[in-house]
Amino acid sequence: MLSKSQARTFFLGGTVVTFLAFIGLTVYSFQPSNDQTNHSKISSEVVRGKELWETNNCMGCHTILGEGGYYAPELTKVIDRRGEAYVKAVLQSPIPWGPNGRKMVKYQMNDADTKAMIEYFKWIGQIDLNGFDRVVSPLSKEKK
Repeated sequence: MLSKSQARTFFLGGTVVTFLAFIGLTVYSFQPSNDQTNHSKISSEVVRGKELWETNNCMGCHTILGEGGYYAPELTKVIDRRGEAYVKAVLQSPIPWGPNGRKMVKYQMNDADTKAMIEYFKWIGQIDLNGFDRVVSPLSKEKK
């Protein structure tokens, strides 16, 4: 059993060590060499693709970086898994697209919007995910 002064010393020592570890990790995470965001490669097409992603409520069904709905497949690395031609065909399809009993809206995107979405998917796919890319949506039949 610790005395009152020993308990106080133990508490204050633990608080100081934890605080220093927190400050050290914060400084480390803000160093430019640890940047994993890929923000230097954001182009106007990537921004347009993100706007299309949001205005079409793609996140209502799909996930990117683990965020969104789980009705449809994870799209973080969709260009690596399926390729640009496949994504283009889906986005420009004149009929509702329905693989595995799921229905995707027919967007009939024009070439510029399709290119912007593909650039957005390519940019997202180049972010360093620390191994997240090996995880697949539980509803997706795709395996890495």
